[in-house]
Amino acid sequence: MNRLDPIIASTRREVAERRQATPMPDLEAAAAKRYTAGDARSFADAVARPGLSLIAEHKRRSPSAGAIREDLALEDVVWAYERGGAAALSILTEGPSFGGSLEDLRLARRASRLPLLRKDFIVDPYQVHEASAAGADAILLIVAALTPSELSALHALASELGLDVLVEVHDERELEAALELGATIVGINNRDLKTLEVDTGRTFELLSRTGDGALVVSESGFSRPEQLDELAQAGVDGVLIGEALMRAGDVEAATRALTAR
Repeated sequence: MNRLDPIIASTRREVAERRQATPMPDLEAAAAKRYTAGDARSFADAVARPGLSLIAEHKRRSPSAGAIREDLALEDVVWAYERGGAAALSILTEGPSFGGSLEDLRLARRASRLPLLRKDFIVDPYQVHEASAAGADAILLIVAALTPSELSALHALASELGLDVLVEVHDERELEAALELGATIVGINNRDLKTLEVDTGRTFELLSRTGDGALVVSESGFSRPEQLDELAQAGVDGVLIGEALMRAGDVEAATRALTAR
C-alpha cells in the first residue's frame, strides 16, 4: 500500500474545509501585507551557502516513527536549532499524521530569524497562498503526490508569490520530471513511500543525475557527523534532519554537533 494516498485524500478534505472558513482573498491580503513589511528570507540562499547546510525540522510525530517529541515548545526547539547553527528550518504543518499546523509556522516565524520551509502535502493552490500568508519562505512539492500539470502549476504559483520550492523526488523518473520542470532545489527523499524503509544510498545513486543546475538536499536517514561529511564530500548542498534532533536531550548541542565541522 502506498502510504501517501490516504494522507493526500485527508489533505484535500481539510483544504476544502479551510477554504470555506477563510476565503482566498483574505489569504492574498495577508501575504501582500507580509511582503510590504519586507519580511522575506531566502531559503535558496541558505541551502547554497558554502558547505553542507543543515535544514533542521520540527516534527512531533510521523506515521513511521509514531510520537517523536511533544513535550517541548516549538519556540524553544527552533531557537535551539538557530543557536546550534542550522541554516534553515523545516516546519511540518500537516495535522492528522504529523501533529503540525499553520500556527506552528507562524510561531516559528516569530521565534526565529532563519528561512522557513513549509513541510506539508501541498496539492492545491490554496495551500501555496496559506504558506505565504503564514510566513513560509519556501514550500515542499512532492512529485509522487501530484500530476505533471498540478506540479507545474503549483511550482509556477509559488515562484509568482516569491516562494522557493523544494521539489521532492524518490527515483530517477521523478528526478527527470523535477529537472524538466526547471526545479532549482531538488530534495532526494531516502524513504520508500510504500514500505517506509530508508535507504540512504538513494541520494548517492541519484546525485550524479541531477546535473549542475539544481541545488540538492538529502532527506531522511541521516543523524551522524560522519554521514554528513560523506554527503558534503559527494557535493550535496543540504541535508534535512528532524527526528534525530527532536529526540535529543539537548537539542542545541545535537544541532551544533552536526554543524560544527
